[in-house]
Amino acid sequence: MSDQLSTDHLLGIQDLTADDIDLIFRTADGFKEVLSRPIKKVPSLRDITVANLFFENSTRTRISFELAEKRLSADIINFSSSSSSVKKGETLIDTVNNILAMKVDMVVMRHPDPGAAVFLSRHVRARIVNAGDGTHEHPTQALLDAYSIREKLGRVRGVKVAIVGDILHSRVALSNIHCLHKLGAEVTLCGPPTLMPRHVASLGVRVEHDLDKALAWCDVANMLRIQLERQGGDGMANFPGLREYAMLYGLDLPRYRRLGREIVIMHPGPINRGVEVTSEVADHANSIILDQVQNGVAVRMAVLYLLAGRIPREN
Repeated sequence: MSDQLSTDHLLGIQDLTADDIDLIFRTADGFKEVLSRPIKKVPSLRDITVANLFFENSTRTRISFELAEKRLSADIINFSSSSSSVKKGETLIDTVNNILAMKVDMVVMRHPDPGAAVFLSRHVRARIVNAGDGTHEHPTQALLDAYSIREKLGRVRGVKVAIVGDILHSRVALSNIHCLHKLGAEVTLCGPPTLMPRHVASLGVRVEHDLDKALAWCDVANMLRIQLERQGGDGMANFPGLREYAMLYGLDLPRYRRLGREIVIMHPGPINRGVEVTSEVADHANSIILDQVQNGVAVRMAVLYLLAGRIPREN
């Protein structure tokens, strides 16, 4: 059992082995214990400088990474494209090289273009963590989701997970599919036909357009947000309206109770309450949404710590 990742960067779940994921989870277990202490800080990254580059709006992911970095005692540079020279025409590579000239060791980047993190990893000398690239991948979200399932049910292998909602525009869905498959879970995608990718058959998943049937099958329901901002116009090109969507694909308490059994409720956030889930479901005893948020810090601490271990040390 290795104590080191097989990759220098976290660009996507596809680059990780099952052993890599297990190592991240075991490392996160240790950091969860750290986070429960009165002093929630360790000196693991005391000599490491991390740049957080967010070319796309984010609150939860950026704060989670920043908190993870602070808990590891890293030096942090925060960068937002809305207040940078990107607005003046500076390219991604110029921006990053300027930051790396400040001797940055690691870069956490969110970017609206798929493949941006891969491009960056080929052109700069720093460890890259993909915090979301377009509609491609969001690997740390998938890791924390699978970690949360493992924590709640004691395992991931053999667990039946329904991913419900806007699959077409979701980087979370794609990363979750890859991660859950590597860990031996079964996956069903559920949502309107207009929000399913054309290549969905190649992903090795079941597809179900009836939410009640998907819920009757699954052990875990991961309810995704409708990505209105990625659908163009008013965001209503793929379904009649939010009210109709909520009736067909929203999870409320009566629908949950009709199952006659307990399933785990997840949501990567931010939640559109009353659309994909109601408040009663989001706050239900079987909801682990807040656990996902807490676990996100421990998992991101683990990723940063393990990638820092792959940084070459100068003599």
